[in-house]
Amino acid sequence: MIEVHYNAKASEVVVFAAEELTAYLERMLDPALDLEISLDSDSSVFAAGCNDSFRVRICADGENGGTIVGSNDRSVLLAVYDYLQYLGCRFLMPVRICEIVPRIGREHLAAVYEKQASYFHRGVCIEGADSFENIMDYIAWLPKAGFNSFFLQFKSPYAFLHRWYSHERNPYAEEEPYTQEDAQRDMVLFEQAAKKRGLLVHKAGHGWTGEVLGYQTVSWDTGAEPNEEQYRHRMAMIGGRRELFHGIPANTNLCYHNGDAVDAFAALVTKYARENPYMDYLHVWLADTHNNLCECEDCCKTTLSDQYVELLNEIDRRLTQEGLKTRIVFLLYQELLWPPEVSRLENPDRFVLMFAPISRTFEKSYELDGAQTALPEFHRNQVTLPVNLGENMAFLRAWQKIFTGSGFVYDYPLGRAHYGDFGYVHIARVLNADIRKLDEMGLDGYISCQELRAAFPNALPNYVMGHTLFQKNCPVEELIREYYRACYDADAKAVLDYLSRLSELSSCDYVNGKSARCDADIAARMEEAVRCCEAFAETVRRHQGEDGAWESIYWEVLEYHRNYVILFARTLKALAEGDQAQADQKWEILREYICKNEEKYQPYLDVYRVLEVTQNYTGLHRQKS
Repeated sequence: MIEVHYNAKASEVVVFAAEELTAYLERMLDPALDLEISLDSDSSVFAAGCNDSFRVRICADGENGGTIVGSNDRSVLLAVYDYLQYLGCRFLMPVRICEIVPRIGREHLAAVYEKQASYFHRGVCIEGADSFENIMDYIAWLPKAGFNSFFLQFKSPYAFLHRWYSHERNPYAEEEPYTQEDAQRDMVLFEQAAKKRGLLVHKAGHGWTGEVLGYQTVSWDTGAEPNEEQYRHRMAMIGGRRELFHGIPANTNLCYHNGDAVDAFAALVTKYARENPYMDYLHVWLADTHNNLCECEDCCKTTLSDQYVELLNEIDRRLTQEGLKTRIVFLLYQELLWPPEVSRLENPDRFVLMFAPISRTFEKSYELDGAQTALPEFHRNQVTLPVNLGENMAFLRAWQKIFTGSGFVYDYPLGRAHYGDFGYVHIARVLNADIRKLDEMGLDGYISCQELRAAFPNALPNYVMGHTLFQKNCPVEELIREYYRACYDADAKAVLDYLSRLSELSSCDYVNGKSARCDADIAARMEEAVRCCEAFAETVRRHQGEDGAWESIYWEVLEYHRNYVILFARTLKALAEGDQAQADQKWEILREYICKNEEKYQPYLDVYRVLEVTQNYTGLHRQKS
């Protein structure tokens, strides 16, 4: 009999950890085996101020049992999942059927080790089109991979759920009703699931500027007209006009010289902090686009970053007056990459810096020589965002000269860039390299703004991200081989070689529109990618039975992915050759293929997002009917 003990006053997180350990061990061990394990959360056992830490002491002798102790409640759960992996479990992706839970004997139980997380901030932010189940499954998977945070963008995740239930961009799926009220209801369940696992909850970010203009802003949708006159004076003036920027409240900046706009903004943030005391981090961001700053005479006398810092100081004063200790995350993004010239945060302890180099290349990892790179001159509403990694780093270094508090990277490897890496091996290695440089960057963690459905051909980048954030010195090639062995068993090396070759032939920058559309080298690489996929067909199909059943879900998804890459590569080849009409025609074939198959392979590929990226960034167009 398996018995997992804990203190009678233990938190919900520790109780859940005990339930998880019991459930998995019962699947893994002989029912007749007796085993007792005690769980405890005790910070005094570990160094003061350490990141998530735990100690595992398990004897193979059932009478002596063992103990698992964490530095906090969350660390107890992290320790449970880590011990299960020590025993041979593999949590390969946020899809339950993809877990590997082996049968083992008593002799495998013994373990004596301890670990401490390399970084404090280890999380994922929701993006793409997601079902309720996608989000719940991802939250459940996060601590299994060593993460400790989850970020729900906007004041509710309506935008991401509505995209899925409306089946935006997929004409073969029938729209399902999903309202903002549904999103508010579901958000409570997401937050409960996160807190049950001790995850740090990040909230808001986008939407504040739209709220100041009177719009309930929970997406990037266009705004209705009635509010415009009432709050027009709060809008940024561009080209002599004050109006919604391209009709979208979330993308509209304010006139930050306008005291009424600043007062309304600060009041909204203070009210939200008061009403949500359970959240761990509140993100306060401005408009979600660039070259849309107010051009009024007074705003032009200063910089957006100076105005942003003064806004943050006003929010801090109000939170302090109300006795609220809410941590505020401020953003280095778009024009806010340029540091303020005069203003400084008056209470830096309240704030956490978030460096978001959204325009960077993912062809290689961060370059840390940014200190030697001069910042480009700022020209209001005429900026070009930096692709170069050294230049991105220069912006971070400039901010760090005036803010010495804690901070983390908020990056986008699985938000757009991954669609340009057919094999996912390149992006996994870049992720590992980026994370290992965080100490040198003066940052204490990483949150990935990404699709939750990013497991195509597998979830290697997610897996590498979580495990590297927890143990930065874990050899990446060993981690990759371990992952492939778990997925593909005896053919692991063959699959790794195949997908590595696809990664070599791919281009994150090309798919994301960061280079010329006509490119003979890309065209040749795409032609080679098709040949590579066709040559691998026999290896994949060896794992399919005569009845059509696949040996495992990993092989089935790999075959679906192989066909997808052939269609995608042919599309990009035509585009790179300068044949837009042919490229658009081939893109329609790809689009039809993934839309018709989305229901079957829904957890692995975000069809909405890949179609949005290829249309808005790659430069492919819908054919006129």
